[in-house]
Amino acid sequence: MTKKVRVRFAPSPTGGLHIGGLRTALFNYLFAKKHGGDFILRIEDTDQTRFVTGAEEYIEEALIWAGIPYDEGPNKAGDFGPYRQSERKDSYATYITTLIEKGAAYYAFDTPESLNFHRTDHESKGKTFIYNAHNRLKLDNSLSLSKEETASKIATGTPYVVRFKTPENTTITTSDMIRGSVSFKTDTLDDKVLFKSDGMPTYHLANVVDDHLMQISHVIRGEEWLPSLALHTQLYQAFGWEAPKFAHLPLIMKPTGKGKLSKRDGEKGGFPVFPLTWLSSTGYKEAGYFPEAVINFLALLGWNPGTEQELFGLDELVATFELERVQKSGARFDPEKTKWFNQQYLQMSTAAKILPEFKKGVLAAFGATAIENKSDRVLETIIDLVKERATFTHELIELAAYFFVDPTSYDQKALKKQWKENTPEIVAALTEIIKSQTDFSSANLELTIKNYISEKSLSFGAVMPPLRLALVGALSGPHVFDIMEVLGKDRCIERILALGNTAKDL
Repeated sequence: MTKKVRVRFAPSPTGGLHIGGLRTALFNYLFAKKHGGDFILRIEDTDQTRFVTGAEEYIEEALIWAGIPYDEGPNKAGDFGPYRQSERKDSYATYITTLIEKGAAYYAFDTPESLNFHRTDHESKGKTFIYNAHNRLKLDNSLSLSKEETASKIATGTPYVVRFKTPENTTITTSDMIRGSVSFKTDTLDDKVLFKSDGMPTYHLANVVDDHLMQISHVIRGEEWLPSLALHTQLYQAFGWEAPKFAHLPLIMKPTGKGKLSKRDGEKGGFPVFPLTWLSSTGYKEAGYFPEAVINFLALLGWNPGTEQELFGLDELVATFELERVQKSGARFDPEKTKWFNQQYLQMSTAAKILPEFKKGVLAAFGATAIENKSDRVLETIIDLVKERATFTHELIELAAYFFVDPTSYDQKALKKQWKENTPEIVAALTEIIKSQTDFSSANLELTIKNYISEKSLSFGAVMPPLRLALVGALSGPHVFDIMEVLGKDRCIERILALGNTAKDL
């Protein structure tokens, strides 16, 4: 019988969730849903010294905003809880005892001062100190001490840790779904601490035990955990458990392609590296990105669908995603490409979806009077008229400003160029034409004014630029007649007259 796919995203609450972590969560989610499995959130808070208040809540909020909900987790109970490792603390001691009894782990009583002495001594001789078979019998642990001495130290409360006993002169070979066969020589590995002196397990022990107890079938995590694969593989073997399948995702690299993307890169480059604002760092949400756009560009950082397609909805990603198409090498982060994705999603978004944020921005910029006579339908029309030139929703406010406030100044260079000797006569004629219209639709206005241009044998360049300047204040914006329909007859006349008064001084 095929084992049900169960994956976990297991962040530590030591700070804000970096987008690299969000991508790890996304790839876990996509893989689980592709195979009809479960996506679990587990908070790995065994290191209480690095715990940051608010970090766990931030992680959950980021996942919710991104639209990648978990099936089991701290606030969504399942059959394998608790989902915070600190709440599972009492269960780990049993497994440590098992490893010690099997000879796979041992007590170590070395003081920090003693370990520092050995490191310094090795460095003075041009060597690297590794706590393993090379020197563990010379150190203060239950392998170098008698059973009686060990028992006495424990009984008298001497602080200790428990270390894994790495085998000597052995090559550990395992497989990775992305990288293929992976081998490690044990002589280069140290005897990692599994249990700390404060009674808490380290990440390594808790991770393996919890993955086993939660029936995790696949461990999909960042490349930075690849060196830990040797220890984790050995722990599964020591316990006699079937190991999950592993997949280590490539790093997200700096825009230059050299080095791992960091918070500092975002600060220097002026782009977010967090999904939501964390401390002084602006998040993608607050910068105006659609969560769908963030998910889309993250999916393509290290994964290739095998086609030229770049825009994917979440359901499409689930259907298309394959771990085997994840690359081994690092994925270069491109801030400009992330903006492109957001622009695409803005263009694909309906005006109705954008309206609440747009209305909030208009109120903040121009006050309640700016929209008091404008229905939601009119506001949606404005959004559709200007969004083609926007990358972010907040840019729509500036692009649409002339729909809400009359121009107070004009593009002087354009005005001087476009205001000819016969322009006052044309503007006066346009004013009368506009006054006489009972049908103020864009289509009728276009037909009527074009007929006037034809009848008077005028050029479009003599009529349309001054009209646009009057309405917008610049030679920019969407179709002039669409602008006129939204503004209405009275507003158009007022603006044309205002331009005429300003141009008198030229």
